[in-house]
Amino acid sequence: MAEGTLLRTPLHGEHAALNAKLVPFAGYEMPVQYPTGITAEHHAVRKAAGLFDVSHMGEFEVRGDGAMEFVQYVTTNDVSKIAVGQAQYGTLLNHEGKLLDDLIVYRYPGHYMLVVNGSNKDKDFRWISQFTEQFGVELVDRTDEIALLALQGPRAEDILRGLTDADLPAIRYYRFAEGTVDGIEATISRTGYTGEDGFELYVPAADAPRLWRRLLEVGADAGLLPAGLGCRDSLRLEMGYALYGNDLDEDTTPLEAGLGWVVKLDKGDFVGREALARQKEQGVQKRLVGFRLKERGFPRHGYPVSVDGSEAGVVTSGTSSPSLGQGIGMAYVPTAAAKPGTEIGIVIRSAAVPAEVVRPPFYTGGSVKKD
Repeated sequence: MAEGTLLRTPLHGEHAALNAKLVPFAGYEMPVQYPTGITAEHHAVRKAAGLFDVSHMGEFEVRGDGAMEFVQYVTTNDVSKIAVGQAQYGTLLNHEGKLLDDLIVYRYPGHYMLVVNGSNKDKDFRWISQFTEQFGVELVDRTDEIALLALQGPRAEDILRGLTDADLPAIRYYRFAEGTVDGIEATISRTGYTGEDGFELYVPAADAPRLWRRLLEVGADAGLLPAGLGCRDSLRLEMGYALYGNDLDEDTTPLEAGLGWVVKLDKGDFVGREALARQKEQGVQKRLVGFRLKERGFPRHGYPVSVDGSEAGVVTSGTSSPSLGQGIGMAYVPTAAAKPGTEIGIVIRSAAVPAEVVRPPFYTGGSVKKD
């Protein structure tokens, strides 16, 4: 790929045909919104369903007798605890305990699949490749062979039911099944990034356009809309889900980012373990928190955060919540200011707008069916 050239997902032609507004994202040309607009797409996902193209995500396949030990070593969560047909959220770290990425691990009968952020997939692949020989595993990048469609919303199961042979009610949260969707071989995963019930469908890249069109056709009467990156961001932020490149980066650790729950220090050795053990013992100096504006305003990424009148942090993600009608966001603040209820200020156009530290999720009416 020539420098500056954007990649295209297998669904690029579908987005163009629907007159989507296309923007650069994670090295790809991706739809940020369709003519219906971000707010309409957001509400469709909350009330009915939305269909997202997330084919920019990276998929790595791990095979070999040492596959479990390999994944256990390169990720922070305890992979030994997941069964075949189960998925697990975790993080990838460097040796200093800093966040290289967050990811989902899928355990299949004969292999594991690691799903990483599109913007990081080349970096991630190079990083974990250095450990393959140590564990005697084969690591293959399947990203270009796989398309990923996310069908999200309270009507998602109703829409998908007539197209698949899979027992959808039996697929619980963060579980998956292999089956067919409209005759196309698929991994059907009850996962997503919106706070709503729904599925992520991993299918062969060549079959993705036909499935995209079929889902939109079948879901039309249920209120299904194609949905872009704009509402994906507002939906995930209402849930307090961190986004790599905004809320997570190589300057932070999972303990600082509130992801200590996916760090299992007692599982044995893993990349970054010693650094995190030291940090846990010493205590973190900053924490990622949620905040809610007390007055009208639109907090944006990069806005300064003030504590007791002095600049003490920066907004990592912010929006005016379509569901709640108020400004919400996330920011790193000194640990002493991280307690819910703490008063902080978000500096918008040189004025500190009063805000309160809150514990996400901001939106609690989602249909996601957690065990």
